[in-house]
Order: sequence, then C-alpha cells, then structure tokens
Amino acid sequence: MENQITNKKYCTGCGRELHASAKQCPNCGATQYVSGKKSKTTAGWLAFLIGGLGIHRFYLGQWIGVLYIIFCWTFIPAIIAFIEAIYFWTMSEEKFDQKYNQ
Repeated sequence: MENQITNKKYCTGCGRELHASAKQCPNCGATQYVSGKKSKTTAGWLAFLIGGLGIHRFYLGQWIGVLYIIFCWTFIPAIIAFIEAIYFWTMSEEKFDQKYNQ
C-alpha cells in the first residue's frame, strides 16, 4: 500500500492539505507550483553571466541556444541575452511558469 504522507502537500494560498498532484486548490483557487520547476531567477542570472553562449536557453529546454553558440563571436547573442536577463527578472512568476514550466 502506498504511503499516504507522500501524496500530500499544502496549498500555497490558504495552507490547506491537498493531494500532491493538485494544480489548483479547491478551497481558495490558488495555483499550485510544481517542485523541480525552472527558476526565472536562475534563467536571468545565466543569461546575464554567460548568455552569449546561450546557456540560459539550454536551461529552459530550448535548442535555439545553438544559434547563440554559432554567432557568439559577433557579440550579438550577448546583447540579446542581457536584454533577456532583464526580461526574465521583471516577468511575473505566473507568466514565466506558463511559458517555460509546462
């Protein structure tokens, strides 16, 4: 028999006990976030520090990072990555989750 404790989590909005697979709280309607998700802060820092190589795109699971590597000698990917870092940091958590944590 499966351990009942591992199938529970608590709502991020109201603190009520939920099933671990719940995406929304039936009590308050708060969206529940999945553990192991990609972080917008991490993506922003990767874009800011080594974005010219497209590492942040690989972190987000996007193979377009290959183009960053191919054109890194032009410094254009570094400029784009700097802008993307600011975009990631200013993006709301919900919008980031919808776009990158499917």
